[in-house]
Amino acid sequence: MQTRLEQPQPAASNWSLVRDLAVLQVKLIVDGFRDIVLLPTSIVAAIVSLARGRNGVPGPQFYRLLVMGKQSEHWIDLFGALRNAPADVDRAATFDVGNLDDIVSNVEKFVVDEYQRGGVTAQAKSRIDAALKAMRRKNTKGPMP
Repeated sequence: MQTRLEQPQPAASNWSLVRDLAVLQVKLIVDGFRDIVLLPTSIVAAIVSLARGRNGVPGPQFYRLLVMGKQSEHWIDLFGALRNAPADVDRAATFDVGNLDDIVSNVEKFVVDEYQRGGVTAQAKSRIDAALKAMRRKNTKGPMP
C-alpha cells in the first residue's frame, strides 16, 4: 500500500496553477521584505563583526545572520510550486556563465591581480586596513567616561 507521499501526483489543474500563482506572489512579497530587512542588517552585522574581531579574524555576527537568512530562504521556498509542474517541464537550471558566486570570484581574481601589481586596489586596501585598525583600537578602549 502506498502512502500519500509515494502516490504519483496528478497533473496540475487550472485552479492549481491559479493557487500556485497567488502563493508565489505572497512568497515574493515575503522574500522582498526579508531582503529589505537584510540590506541594512547585513551591513551592521558586518561592521560589528569587523569591530569585535581579533587578530585579523572577524566576529561571528555576520555569519550568524547568513545562517538565519539561509533558514528563511528554505522556509519561504520561493519556487516550491515546481512540485506541481507537469512532468514535461524541464526543471534543470542551465546558465552558461555559472552562478553569481562564479562571477564574483572572477571579479575578485581581477581585483587581487590588480592589487598584486600595486595598482589602485593596493592603495584602497591599505586605507581600509588603517580604518579597520582604528575602529578596533577604539573598540578595545571601551566607552569614554
